[in-house]
Amino acid sequence: MQFGLSESQEFLKDSARKFFAGECPSAEMRRLMDTDSAYDAALWSKLTDQGYTGIIFPEEYGGVGLGKVELMLLMEETGRALLPGPLFSTVVLAGSVLEAVSTPANKKKYLAPICRGEARATVAILEASASWNPRDVHMNATNGKLSGEKLFVSDAAIADFIIVVARNGVFVVDSKARGLKISPMSAMDLTRKLYVVEFSNTPAEEIGAATDLPRAFDIATAALAAELVGGMQRTLDITVEYAKTRKQFGKPIGMFQAVQHQCADMYLETESSRSAVYYAGWALGENSPDAATSVSIAKMYASDAGRAVGNRGIQIHGGMGFTWENDLHLFYRRAKASETAFGDATFHRERIASMVIDSGSASAKSA
Repeated sequence: MQFGLSESQEFLKDSARKFFAGECPSAEMRRLMDTDSAYDAALWSKLTDQGYTGIIFPEEYGGVGLGKVELMLLMEETGRALLPGPLFSTVVLAGSVLEAVSTPANKKKYLAPICRGEARATVAILEASASWNPRDVHMNATNGKLSGEKLFVSDAAIADFIIVVARNGVFVVDSKARGLKISPMSAMDLTRKLYVVEFSNTPAEEIGAATDLPRAFDIATAALAAELVGGMQRTLDITVEYAKTRKQFGKPIGMFQAVQHQCADMYLETESSRSAVYYAGWALGENSPDAATSVSIAKMYASDAGRAVGNRGIQIHGGMGFTWENDLHLFYRRAKASETAFGDATFHRERIASMVIDSGSASAKSA
């Protein structure tokens, strides 16, 4: 298969890189990272002006109507800039869930404000005994009310509403609803705040069935892998620049073969992840039969590669890689947090195996 970006896709990628370089440089990223929510209203407004909050959603809901490959390109650049705040949780995750499970009326009610930048949202999935598979969720809604606890909910404190995945449906809870308690959790990635969300007979509006979630989660998973690619690329860039300037024995360390091999491996892992992510975006956009498998391959590879690239970058930097002033450890934190989010490599290897077995069983029955 021959795959190349179109002129408009290249323009989107380049313009996003310039935008984040200007609006969210390292100093701004660190400033937001040190706040309670990592959210800045002015930056959010600028993201909306760029059309990023509605990038893949239909124009009838205020979106831009671009494809899944364009989403991958955007998220790659957010990963490269280590963008703080709720873009992923609101647009990629909550927006994709709303598009997948809700009626046109609910899309106008909840998705349209997201596209216009007027609302922020997140999705509560994980429980103490649950995995990233929606079938493992135990919480139920009774008489339109929720009780229980959700963990590792990103950006919950600044969300206008929270989408809750329950065993018997998908529900929307207003952030000001009675019986709702949001508490901060410690997080490895300091640019993405996590929370415990507790429900105590909290009113909730059902918007769809949990059986419609897999495609939305596939979009979010592929986008997270694209973020990892952006972080890997930035880690590689920082490391190569350091290897050119840091001297040992009177010459740059980049002239030593051992360092060159490490950088070459980082480049290979980054480019391989990028190829897998772009294909997953294309497969999702084309509704290809192998879309789910492609997403799992991309996340599986990017999860392992993100950790490996971070390890190699810090090793080349030596003691400098561990200093607070160096941004490298911040990208490594994001990579480690994203490695497990929406399933680590082991989860997706098992998912691929299950899909292959299910496909084989279906073929045998049809024969």
